[in-house]
Amino acid sequence: MQLMNEPLMNTAQNYINTGLSVLPAIRAEKRPVIGKWKQYQQRLPLDTELNAWPWNDALCIICGTVSGNLEIIDFDGGGELFPAWMDRIDPDLRDHLVIESTPSGGMHVIYRCDVPVCGNIKLAQRKVDDKVHTLIETRGEGGLFLCSPTPGYEMMQGGLCDLPVLTEAQRDSLLRTAWELNEYLPPVIDGANTGQTIAEDSNMCGTPAHNSHNLNRPGDAYNKHGDVRDLLRSHGWELAEPGDNEYWRRPGKDTCWSASLKNRVFYVFSSNAAPFEPEQGYAPFAVYALLEHGGDFSAASRTLALYGFGDDLDYQDNSDVDLSGILDGDDQDDVTSTVPDPGPLPENLLYIPGFIGEVIDFCMANAPYPSLGMAFCGALAMQSYLCGRKVREAGDLRTNIYLLALGSSSAGKNYPRQINAHLAIAANMTDSLCRKFASGEGIEDQLAVQPCTMYQTDEIDGILQSVNKSKDARNESIMTVLLELFSSASMMYSMRSKAGKPRIPGVIHQPHLTVFGTATPSHYYEAMSERMLTNGFFARMIIVDTGKRSSGQEPGLVDSMPDRLVETARWWGNYQPGEHRGNLIGFYPVPVIVPYSDQAKQHITEFRQHADDEYAQAEDRKDEVAMTVWGRANENARKLALLYACSENHTQPEISVDAVRWASAFVEHQVQRMLYMAYQYVSTNEFDAVCKKALRYLRRCQESGKQRLYPTPDWRLRRQLATSPNMYDSVLEALRKQKRILFQTVEGSTKPRTGWILL
Repeated sequence: MQLMNEPLMNTAQNYINTGLSVLPAIRAEKRPVIGKWKQYQQRLPLDTELNAWPWNDALCIICGTVSGNLEIIDFDGGGELFPAWMDRIDPDLRDHLVIESTPSGGMHVIYRCDVPVCGNIKLAQRKVDDKVHTLIETRGEGGLFLCSPTPGYEMMQGGLCDLPVLTEAQRDSLLRTAWELNEYLPPVIDGANTGQTIAEDSNMCGTPAHNSHNLNRPGDAYNKHGDVRDLLRSHGWELAEPGDNEYWRRPGKDTCWSASLKNRVFYVFSSNAAPFEPEQGYAPFAVYALLEHGGDFSAASRTLALYGFGDDLDYQDNSDVDLSGILDGDDQDDVTSTVPDPGPLPENLLYIPGFIGEVIDFCMANAPYPSLGMAFCGALAMQSYLCGRKVREAGDLRTNIYLLALGSSSAGKNYPRQINAHLAIAANMTDSLCRKFASGEGIEDQLAVQPCTMYQTDEIDGILQSVNKSKDARNESIMTVLLELFSSASMMYSMRSKAGKPRIPGVIHQPHLTVFGTATPSHYYEAMSERMLTNGFFARMIIVDTGKRSSGQEPGLVDSMPDRLVETARWWGNYQPGEHRGNLIGFYPVPVIVPYSDQAKQHITEFRQHADDEYAQAEDRKDEVAMTVWGRANENARKLALLYACSENHTQPEISVDAVRWASAFVEHQVQRMLYMAYQYVSTNEFDAVCKKALRYLRRCQESGKQRLYPTPDWRLRRQLATSPNMYDSVLEALRKQKRILFQTVEGSTKPRTGWILL
C-alpha cells in the first residue's frame, strides 16, 4: 500500500488554492509521477484526483496560462550567472521576486505575468569543448519545474502562495538582462555564396562572415546593405524593444518578443515563427530568401540582382539563367516557386478553450495513437454538428464546416470518430450521424429527413478521384450538392425533382451539413483538379495536416469520458431556440445570434480588409486559385470564431477578441499552406503532373540529407518518376527550357558529380 505524505499533499492543496497546477513528481526524473498528465496544462487538478494520487516527496508545478501565466527563469550550471543577473536587475523589482535554490546549486526565479507567457526559451548558453551548455532558460507555457518542499529545493525569498504579478515590460526586462549574459550563438545561416551554407560564427554576435572574393555577389551585398528591418516589418514582425540589441515580435503575437537583431544577425527564439527555426541565427540574405522566396536562395539571388544588389559579372555569366524574359516583362508562370511553405499548423492553433479543448484532452489521453491534429478536427467537427441550426453570427453565417484531417494510414483517425459517436448518443442525435456518402442524391435524401447531419468519412481523396476522373453524372452530383448545401445553410435549399413524382420538389430550410473527412496528404492534393480549385470547393475546406503518427499508448474506453462532456452534448441536443409553435421549430428554426464584443468587431473587420487586399493582389496577377481561397477567408474566420465562442461558453456565447484573433491566425496560416500545397500538387494534365512530381523530388533532395550537397543523378530522378522514356525526356526538356532545373557538374570528394538541380 502506498504511504501518503500528508504534509506534502496539504502543501499541494495550498498551491492549488492559489491557482497553481500542481502534480506529484518523480524527483530523480523531474517529471510527474502520474500518466496522461498533459491535461493539467489546461486545467487544475480536482480534489478527488488529489486524494487518489501517490504523494511521496516531490512536487512539480506546470507553468503557463493554467497557473495564472506562471513562468520561471531557471539558472543552471551551479547558478554561476545568477549573481551577475541579480546585480543588473532594478532593486525594487528584484525584491519582489520569488526565489528558490535547487539541489545542483542553481536558482529558480518565479513570478506571474499580466499577459500570457510563451514557451521555454534558452536565454544564455556557453560552448565548451564543442559542447553547448545552457546556463539560463525559462520554463513557460507547457513547461514544468520541481519546487519546494521537494528535498533540495529551498525558498530563499518569498513564497509560491504569494507570487508577484509582473507587467509585460518588467518581465521583458528580466529576460533581456539574462539574454545579455549569453556567450554563444549557433552558426549563422548565411546562404549568400553557395545556396544554403552555414557560416561559422567566430564571435558571439559578429557580423555574418563573407568570402573576400564574393563580396559583390547579390547575397553578400544584401548582407551588407539590405534593409532587414523594413523586410521584417513588411512580413508582420514588430520591433518590441529598440537598442543595440533589438528585440522583435513575430506576427500574430501581441506580447513578449520572439527574436533579436544585433550586428545584422537575426536570432530567433520562438518555435512558432515559421519559416524560421528556433534557436537559430540568420544573416539578412537568409532572412530575405526565407520570407520572400520560401527558402529558394537561388531565386532570391536572381531577384536581388535585378534590384541592383551586387556587381560581380561572373555571377551573372556563370548562373546560366536567362533573365531576359523577366527584364522584358514576359508573363512567366513563377507562382508555384514563389509561394512559401508555412508548414503545418502550429500546435498552439490546434486548441480552443471549453468543450472543444476538453474533448481534445480526453482524446489525447486515451487514443491508442494520439494525434493533436486529429483530435482537434474531431472536436471541432462535433461542436459544428451540435450547434447546427441553433446559432449564427451577426452576418447570418452558420457553423456548418467541411473539415479535412490529412494524415498517414493508421495515424489515429478512428478514435475521434468514436468519441463523436458517443457524444451523439448523449445528444440523442444518432440518426443524423452518417459514415459515407455515395451520391449527391443520397446526401439530399438524408438532409430531407435530418436537416442537421454530420458525415464522418475516411479516404475522401478516393471520392474526389471518382469525381475528377469519372464521366458519370452521378459522381459529379456529389460536388454540386456539397457546394450548394454549404451556401444554403441560412436559407432554403430546393431538392431535385424525382422520377414519377410530378409534384413540386421538396425543400430543406436552413440545411446544416458538417463533413469530417480524413485523407492521405499527397493523395488528397493529387486527387484535386484545377477546376476544383476554382469552383469554390477547395476554398470551403478547412484542412489540417496532422503530421507523422505518434508513439502508441494504452487506450482508454470512450465511455469513460468526463460527465461534463456528456452533459454539454446533451445540453446542445435539447437546446431549441426560437418560438415553439407546434413542430414549426423543427422545420424552420430561428437560430440565436451570437454577438461580437466591441474589440472583436474591430479585429474581424481588420481581417476582412486584409483578406480583401490579398484578393485584390491575386486578381491583379490573374491568380484564380488565390482569388478563390482568399475570397472565402473572411467567411471561414467568422465561422471559426463562432465555433470558438460556442465552445468557450455554450450557455451564453459571445465572440470575443481572443476568438477572432485565433480564427484569423488559423485561417491566415491555412490559406498560405493550402495555396502552397495546391501549387505543388494540382496539375492540369498528366504531363503537368509529372513535371510537378519531378520538381517536388528535386526539392526534397536539395533540402535534406547528403543529397543537398550534390546534384540529383539522372538515374535516380528517372527511377523516381517511373514514367516512359519519351515522357521523361519531354518533362526534363520542358523544365530546363522554363529555367526551373539545370544539369550541373560539381567536384565531389573522389570524383565529379553530375545531375539535376533546381534553379
